[in-house]
Amino acid sequence: MAVPRTKAELLSATETEFAKLERELDGIPPERFAEASLDGHAKGTMMSVGDLVAYLTGWGELVIKWIERDEQGLPVDFPETGYKWNELGRLAQKFYSDCRALPPAERLSRLAASKAALITMIEARDDQTLYGQAWYGKWPLGRMIQFNTASPYANAHGRLRKWKKGKGGT
Repeated sequence: MAVPRTKAELLSATETEFAKLERELDGIPPERFAEASLDGHAKGTMMSVGDLVAYLTGWGELVIKWIERDEQGLPVDFPETGYKWNELGRLAQKFYSDCRALPPAERLSRLAASKAALITMIEARDDQTLYGQAWYGKWPLGRMIQFNTASPYANAHGRLRKWKKGKGGT
């Protein structure tokens, strides 16, 4: 996947990668969601498909929170209140925990809702707002969105394909 540099490219990458991810998720029976049989985000760990969905949802919802707080003129705690960038493993565990009690259909619905909200946020902005200036550190807003949507969707799609082929996926 080429790195998006415009609003149109960001929308296309997000929609395309999400559609690929959705196709992989659609073929997984609900009873397989809780099995910790997928390579985890930290080396040597295992996670479930449900955890992967929770992780993607968590990051999507976090980006929404960043944008909303920024629009309101409120401070944004990156990556999240109580977490530092070197604690992303702990943050992933929080995302897993936040969704653990949800049934698979609700997890998938929440993931789709976060993606839809982000698409709406992207559509409401122009290229200058998304890519014409630094938004966090040296990164423009469009790149921060892509880092936490299209790229992880593509990564998750690849993880699921590998899982299905090797570790007893559907």
